[in-house]
Amino acid sequence: MTAPHDPAGLRAWWLTPPRPGRQRWIAPWEYRHLRPWAAVRITSGVVSTGLGIYVTKETWPGPWTIFGGYLIAAGAANVAFGCWELTIASSAVPAVS
Repeated sequence: MTAPHDPAGLRAWWLTPPRPGRQRWIAPWEYRHLRPWAAVRITSGVVSTGLGIYVTKETWPGPWTIFGGYLIAAGAANVAFGCWELTIASSAVPAVS
């Protein structure tokens, strides 16, 4: 098993590319292509929220209303996370070649 301070271990892989603070919550493969992943998150969040609104509207009052609320909450969280990723992508310093 690799030690936590091993530069060849999982910790080193997770910290590449280097990024500060909360940006470490974003997976490295997602961070490398931030704008497309943010677009995917926002699109899926809008679809999920719309589906949740439809389910809630059609099943009011009923047992599926809770599932619709879950879809709305998950979609809103996805949209918020995607917007946060777009903010990070727009504030990034462009690479000099």
